[in-house]
Order: sequence, then structure tokens, then C-alpha cells
Amino acid sequence: MKGRSLTVVEKAHWELVGDMCCIACEKDGFINFHISLHHVNGRTRPGAHLDVLPLCAPHHQHDDTDPMGRIGIHPWKKRWENMYGTSEQLLIEIKRRIEVRNGKN
Repeated sequence: MKGRSLTVVEKAHWELVGDMCCIACEKDGFINFHISLHHVNGRTRPGAHLDVLPLCAPHHQHDDTDPMGRIGIHPWKKRWENMYGTSEQLLIEIKRRIEVRNGKN
């Protein structure tokens, strides 16, 4: 992985986000826990490891052979965000879910 190693706080955050379903699948009405973490702002900026979204493989990296016809944020970011919301909006939603889960709402 490019970038620096994870801090203890970032590892804990990844565990919380990693337990979530694909946020795009959820918006499509499906639950899919087979996810990877998508870095919204790359992997090297300060705080980059806290700005991650849970995405399934087809919603992360586009696959023309996907039988469900899902589009990936890579390479279709604009089209993807028109369907599911901007990455920034989704980050806010993910962070709110974590706060609710931790009783900080």
C-alpha cells in the first residue's frame, strides 16, 4: 500500500468502517458486506486514512462483466457520485453512523 502506516486511531476507524456494508449497494436497496475501503482523498495526505468509504468490488473498480451492471467509482467518479452522492456527503454519512454506533449522537 502506498502511503504511510496506519495509526492506532486509523486502525480502529478502519475496523468500524470495515464492518459496514457497501454504501452504494445499500443505496441501491441491497446489503453487501464484501467490501474494501476506498480512500476518498488518496493515501498520502494527512488524515487520508480516516476518509474511507466501504465499497464492494464492482462499486470500487468498474467491471464490465458485473451481472448487476454496477458502476465503479474508478473510473466513473462523476457518474457514480451523481447516482450515490458525493464522496464528501458519503463520508459525513459514514462518520455519523459511527457516532450513533458509539452513542455520540
